[in-house]
Amino acid sequence: MRIVFWGTPAFAVPALAALLGEGADVVGVVTQPDKPVGRQRTVTPPPVKALAVAEGLPVLQPEKPRGDPFLGELSALAPDLNVVVAYGHLLPQAVIDLPRHGTINIHASLLPRWRGAAPIEAAILAGDGETGVCIMRMVLALDAGDVLLERRTPILPDETGGELTQRLSELGAQALLEVLPQIEGGTAVARPQPTEGVTYAGKLSREAARLDWTGNAAAVARTIRAYDPRPGAWTTLRGEAVKCYGGRLEQDAHGDPGLVLDVAEHGMLVACGSGGAVRVGYVHPAGGRRLAALDWRQRRGVAVGDVLQ
Repeated sequence: MRIVFWGTPAFAVPALAALLGEGADVVGVVTQPDKPVGRQRTVTPPPVKALAVAEGLPVLQPEKPRGDPFLGELSALAPDLNVVVAYGHLLPQAVIDLPRHGTINIHASLLPRWRGAAPIEAAILAGDGETGVCIMRMVLALDAGDVLLERRTPILPDETGGELTQRLSELGAQALLEVLPQIEGGTAVARPQPTEGVTYAGKLSREAARLDWTGNAAAVARTIRAYDPRPGAWTTLRGEAVKCYGGRLEQDAHGDPGLVLDVAEHGMLVACGSGGAVRVGYVHPAGGRRLAALDWRQRRGVAVGDVLQ
């Protein structure tokens, strides 16, 4: 099959690499435009483009995947199948229907739970014990297509959003290679998603990542894990933002919400409203760099008795 691959972030790279490694006929790659990155605002290509260019693949980077000029470029590639992995835009029906085998998508959840933009973070935040990947037929409705293949995996204790993202990206790549021969041979079985149990995971936002020390300690620890490394769960100390990483629940420690109870080699212990306290291993103060919580204390950034808000 002639495959056009659609993807943008690092999550999509293993799937493209797997296709190329198996000798699939990837005739083109569609990804988002290069964007300024970092403090210097250096214009940087998306990770998927970097791999595509290294492999000598044609690359299309429309602002949005629509309009006659873009459809003309896509049609010229004569795809048999679109493979979409975290591309970042909804596709119009004309694009979905263009290849003779249609369009499939790798989604990082057990559908219909956690449709939407940030399913990995949502699963950790909710305390789910299990997640996975689904390969589905793409339709206009958000992540609502029939599922062709599902693969499950437990969410490990203290696993961060970044760690789970990496695991699911590899799992999705393996599942993709498994389902492609079924699609080509006409043996793939499409399972409609249940109408019950539908939940949605919205886009990541800075405000959603703000820590609420008045809440339950287990929920605070999950928030820190879910948003590690991006966008970073954060709090404030003396009016300055501080990102927190490496959150671990400690049920036997108590104090007023936000109170720093201890700062030691294994992290900064912060009291929560209920359920104990949370040990924060690393911090990233505004204007500084990420460092161990103990280093932050030794540099007089924080002290026992301070209150995070």
